[in-house]
Amino acid sequence: MSRFAARSHAPEMMDNLLCSGEVVCRTLRELDLINQWLGGNRITLNILRRLLPGPDVPVTLADLGCGSGEMLRLIAKNFPQHNLQLTGIDANPHIISYARQHTHTPQIRFETLNIFDSSFAEQTFDIVLATLFLHHFTHQELVTLLKQLKHQARRGIVINDLHRHFLAYHSIRLLTRLFSGSDMVKYDAPLSVLRGFTFSEWQNILREAGIAHYSIKWRWAFRWEVVIYTHPPELSRQ
Repeated sequence: MSRFAARSHAPEMMDNLLCSGEVVCRTLRELDLINQWLGGNRITLNILRRLLPGPDVPVTLADLGCGSGEMLRLIAKNFPQHNLQLTGIDANPHIISYARQHTHTPQIRFETLNIFDSSFAEQTFDIVLATLFLHHFTHQELVTLLKQLKHQARRGIVINDLHRHFLAYHSIRLLTRLFSGSDMVKYDAPLSVLRGFTFSEWQNILREAGIAHYSIKWRWAFRWEVVIYTHPPELSRQ
């Protein structure tokens, strides 16, 4: 059977919440560059241009698996007129420490939290982001998480994640071998593609999570843009 027929469940190095030091710092720097080069950040920013209300409406936004905090910094930069309170969440305290050291924007804060803990489940936000994060979890974990998030996100959930495809796999494998100096990136990047999704897999996850109002679109380069509307009457007019 082809390695692309079903999602891989092999662990990535980044899944180790104890990983720290220069290997993590270098990985975070390289991942930020990859997202910039391949245009992945634009996908999330373009969704927010449609989803955010007017500048006068206060909005709380959480970025799950926030990594270096780059996405939140880009949001603050691209929407300077909006009244945004931005929260980055990651379960690895070393990653949160890195994000805090590299972020100097007043409306951005960071928390070390496991998204499956009650301390996170008790929080609510207007918008929840998950950029290159949800492929770290199994099908059933995603169903459980999305059931929870649809009650935590008052306006919507924005997902930007990988399309499992042989071209995406071999391309990122070659690019990281040629240009990456991080063993973690060289190992994790191709594996991330194998842990990515097909269109039908997203449909099944959303159906099992009881989510009816959503859109799924393919975006370059091999990304799925999934937007879940948790307040359909209002959001359908966006």
